[in-house]
Amino acid sequence: MTKKGARFLYKEKRLFLSVKQRDKMEDLMLIKFQNLHLSVLELIMTYVPNDKLMEYDPALIERFCFFKNPLAEFGFPKIDGEDLHAILVNERTTFIANKFGIEEPVAGVPINPGEIEMAFVPLLAFDERFFWVGYGKGFYDKFLSKANDTIRKIDFSFFGAEKKIEDINEFDMALDICITPFKTYHFN
Repeated sequence: MTKKGARFLYKEKRLFLSVKQRDKMEDLMLIKFQNLHLSVLELIMTYVPNDKLMEYDPALIERFCFFKNPLAEFGFPKIDGEDLHAILVNERTTFIANKFGIEEPVAGVPINPGEIEMAFVPLLAFDERFFWVGYGKGFYDKFLSKANDTIRKIDFSFFGAEKKIEDINEFDMALDICITPFKTYHFN
């Protein structure tokens, strides 16, 4: 399967999920995340889901992380031209839709990618080699290439892994963990 094919297929598959199905799957993924028994770190990058694209909503995971570590802080992506930046947010942060329809912080403190300890990355599909397919702009790959080698890249998918995404290139990043409602995939 190619990236283009995966984008088309998984956008379509998401559209056939009911709200009730998605809610149940998100609850199951929260349980799978809790069962990882990861240390909840202090600086986590996350995102606001695009409801039009029926993206996984990491809000339950964020609340769990904050419950486990009240010192946890969250950064959200903000696109500036061809670059993605992580912006530290708080309860007063205002979000607005960017040119892609993705909610991002209007302002805030930029975070050095090397300081982020865990990143939740939106995806459409992934394969058994742990490469993911996003929306085709490469923002996250470019951003995460500047992160520490110790960063945990965790994704969430309503669907299991494809056997192989054929057109992976040298700029594509691999995941560490991908959680689905029915299985947790570990790279290491």
